[in-house]
Amino acid sequence: VAICKPLHYGTLLGSRACAHMAAAAWGSGFLYAVLHTANTFSLPLCRGNALDQFFCEIPQILKLSCSDSYLRELGLLLVTACLALGCFVFLVVSYVQILRAVLRIPSEQGRHKAFSTCLPHLAVVSVFLSTAMFTYLKPPSISSTSLDLVVSFLYSVV
Repeated sequence: VAICKPLHYGTLLGSRACAHMAAAAWGSGFLYAVLHTANTFSLPLCRGNALDQFFCEIPQILKLSCSDSYLRELGLLLVTACLALGCFVFLVVSYVQILRAVLRIPSEQGRHKAFSTCLPHLAVVSVFLSTAMFTYLKPPSISSTSLDLVVSFLYSVV
């Protein structure tokens, strides 16, 4: 709608659709935050409370725990994977729809204008997703304190 009929965007999208999208984003973010917060506050910490990171990451907090946190990690991983997969599928479907709409634009100048609007956004999303995947999906065998510190710094900056 924003590409093919930009002047009609407000009327075609509607406030109800905007409210549903905002509620889904806020709701999933709140659920994710509550689960992580409840899990973190229920952990017994016996290895101090200092992290060699720029911000508190769940895997680093779990390393400070005295208890066996395998089931907690697995549960959080499943919830995170479901939320991330849902967002990723929504993103891919959205970009496929945008690409189809842009390719249906009859004039080459119009397609070029639409692509020049979409590609910077796609580049930012791609950089964000690739740094997030590198941060969170690296195998534990290559994990070290210094590497984790460098990766968390790069993820923070990027």
